Amino acid sequence: MEVQNILVATDFSNNAYCALFYATKLLESKRCTFYLLNTYSELTPLKGKLLPGFGGKKTLRQLEAQSKERLAKISHRIILDNENPQHTFETISKKGELVKVINKKLGELDIDLVVMGNKGLTDAADIFFGSNTIQTVNHITKCPVLAIPGEADFNAPKEIAFVTDFKKGCTKETIAPLLYMASLSETLVRVMHITEKKILNQEQESQRKLLELNLKGVNHSFHWIREFSDKAMVIDAFLKEFKIDMFAMVHHKRNFFEKMIREPVIKDVSMYSDIPFLILPTKE
Repeated sequence: MEVQNILVATDFSNNAYCALFYATKLLESKRCTFYLLNTYSELTPLKGKLLPGFGGKKTLRQLEAQSKERLAKISHRIILDNENPQHTFETISKKGELVKVINKKLGELDIDLVVMGNKGLTDAADIFFGSNTIQTVNHITKCPVLAIPGEADFNAPKEIAFVTDFKKGCTKETIAPLLYMASLSETLVRVMHITEKKILNQEQESQRKLLELNLKGVNHSFHWIREFSDKAMVIDAFLKEFKIDMFAMVHHKRNFFEKMIREPVIKDVSMYSDIPFLILPTKE
């Protein structure tokens, strides 16, 4: 896998810009195109107004002009901040729902990676993800999504955790984005499995062996962690103990990931706001 086309969703918040900047640093050595996307609707407030205009052609024209103007400013800013001749930036302003627009653009632009901040302009500090990010993760099934915490300083990932239940998601195609991230610098991939039973069943053992085969040639280690009470807390402790720079999970229905994103507020768990999170779409 080669990441050449990156779609970066922005709501013009500082968090969204931090996500864009992180992505440019992560892919510093690669020739790629960043598509900066902003969507708007009748419910989008105009700058300087407290309430949305609730439709009307005039309001929509104003919203479109505002979106394009602000995208142009961000494009100029990132070009100055990035100073990388290998990177090109294009802007997309579209009326419509963010998730639907992203899904459409994935095919049109041959997108390899979607990048978002994990909180936006209106999200409270204790929300797991921004609502737009949750919706995107739930509906983008063909492309990896990288959620970046706000205000995060860029550090090239030296330790990436792959949290897996060994039930699905260990094929080379599914973990290709993870392997690509690991290839960007001298990275150790730490595979973390929370043990619910003393031994793996036949399906899990088969997936474990497949994963081990697919990690051949990659610096990696396996970690078996006993579950005590709260899986999220166990993962958080693991990420802190090993000073993880990025963590990845496969998003498929009815797994631990699904349970986490359905919980709107998770208290005392800092991992969601501290560490870039790579969500892998299952290819099985």
